[in-house]
Amino acid sequence: MLESKFQVYNIMATAIQKNGMKPLTNGTLNHVENVENLESNNICSANEENNLFKQEPIEETEAQPEIDILIRNVVCSFNVRCHLNLREIALRGSNVEYRREHGMITMKLRSPQATASIWSSGKVTCTGAESEVEAKIAARKVARSLQKLGFSVRFNNFRVVNVLGTCLMPWAIKITSFSVRHREHADYEPELHPGVTYKLKEPRATLKIFSTGSVTITAPSVAAVGAAIEVIFPLVYEFRKKRSPEDEQALMARKRKGARRYRNEYLSDPSAMIEDPLLIDEAEEDEEMPAESDASWD
Repeated sequence: MLESKFQVYNIMATAIQKNGMKPLTNGTLNHVENVENLESNNICSANEENNLFKQEPIEETEAQPEIDILIRNVVCSFNVRCHLNLREIALRGSNVEYRREHGMITMKLRSPQATASIWSSGKVTCTGAESEVEAKIAARKVARSLQKLGFSVRFNNFRVVNVLGTCLMPWAIKITSFSVRHREHADYEPELHPGVTYKLKEPRATLKIFSTGSVTITAPSVAAVGAAIEVIFPLVYEFRKKRSPEDEQALMARKRKGARRYRNEYLSDPSAMIEDPLLIDEAEEDEEMPAESDASWD
């Protein structure tokens, strides 16, 4: 009985060697081409096993920086549809300056901070507002002041003419290489101006790009300013570089200067920066305004 078992095992071992089969650790069989070098042909080396279970690193996408667009100036115009006597406005009006050489009068407002240029034809332009809403409020206040001087004023044809915005990229820009690459739209004359002038057709805007990463945008509306930044960002991204220590110091000094200016404005008139002019009803404002309010800044 035992001899028959040994014979069976020997037959199985002989068949395995002839077929080139090698028993694995889990009890299964693996085919090997070279039966004579069974010991040297390992199934999987230690390095290969590590590579099998090693996960490829996932590339983290670079987070897109947030860019703050600051609206510095909104220029608007409107018409009062009547002839204006500039001499009478200069004598009776408040906070006005008669510029005879230009044939107009300038009127300054305190809240919102704006300056109006008034012509005898009835055309008025307002500059200095920081939003389209503030520009319209300033225009209506100027029209109201002219109405109190006795003119039959009608607020007509109001429109935003120009918007000036600025933004700061999170890196410096190689403006020389940028102007060479985009020479069909960019104009760079370092002897005349330190920045690159880039003109967009859609949206219609003109940009001034500086090596420090500062960009100045001039467009017909606030929406066009934001659209222009979205167009110019991928173009200047490939020409980015690290800022120099001198540029960092200049930017920090500019930020401190701006913060100090807004702090002084708040201390001089806190209510002007807290109250929302949109919440004031124009009818209530006209009723509560005293007759001698022409002597005030408003």
